[in-house]
Amino acid sequence: MGQKQHLDGIDLGSLKVLVLVCDLGSFSAAANRLQVNQSTVSYTVERLRTVFRDPLFLRQGNRMLPTEKCSELTETARRMLDQLLAFTAEQTFDPTSATGAVTVSCNFHERQIVMPEFCARLRRAAPNVRLVVLESAVHGKRQLKQNECDVVLGPIEIFGEAYFRTHLFTDRYVCVMDPGNPLAQAPLSLSDYRSARHIQVNHNGEWRGLYIAALGAKGIPFEPAVVLPSHDNLERIIAGSDLIATIPGRLAHGLSDRLSVVDFPLDVPIHIDMYWTARTAQSGLHRWVRQLLAEVARSRPEGDGAS
Repeated sequence: MGQKQHLDGIDLGSLKVLVLVCDLGSFSAAANRLQVNQSTVSYTVERLRTVFRDPLFLRQGNRMLPTEKCSELTETARRMLDQLLAFTAEQTFDPTSATGAVTVSCNFHERQIVMPEFCARLRRAAPNVRLVVLESAVHGKRQLKQNECDVVLGPIEIFGEAYFRTHLFTDRYVCVMDPGNPLAQAPLSLSDYRSARHIQVNHNGEWRGLYIAALGAKGIPFEPAVVLPSHDNLERIIAGSDLIATIPGRLAHGLSDRLSVVDFPLDVPIHIDMYWTARTAQSGLHRWVRQLLAEVARSRPEGDGAS
């Protein structure tokens, strides 16, 4: 009877609070997300502490850090909540009458290659569905885990039983430069590449291109002359200069009539995958959106689109 009384203190709402406090590291942040008073969150956590006979969270600076038991409970609660949401999802789907929102997290590469056609086809087929696109950088897994997005696209690896994955396409690096650059006239050797003046795009300091690690593995340091936060204005900065930028081939395709494109001297594949969780796995809307994303991504003619 005592064990039943303990379990009576658990409901879906309290489990949601547990997950949010663990993810956000703050009672007040969880309260803001849930649109409730902080006292409600504090009361719920106190109740869960009694049920599980564990402090669950310990304060460290401005953050509430989960105990080991709390981390285990949170992952179990997250799976339960996602699975229950999946059971409530509509199995049939008609895009013409569909409503709701879909949030996709990705970076400049995927936004340039996939988003324009995807958005156009989404608007034609499902005009009442709202599309939100987030910057991913290195935060895709966290955004997916905390339900900030529904889908993540990118050259990343997200591991765990809670995540689903499908491969979209494979790109490879090339170098873009002004047509007057002497390096544009012949195949680019590693020696020539090393001596060139480089632009690095670091996505606001949160991402290093895969080619930099490949160069490091060959013992070749990468020391850029110019560092940019994004690919914006890359063409205008390169034009008339001795600078070269190493970027995915499909991005370079859109610049090929104004800049010279030369193969990067190493073969470095960029695997673009799509990830989602059990929360949206069975949703008619999200299944349709994922299929549309895959169709658009795999239909692009530039580069290696094999899956």
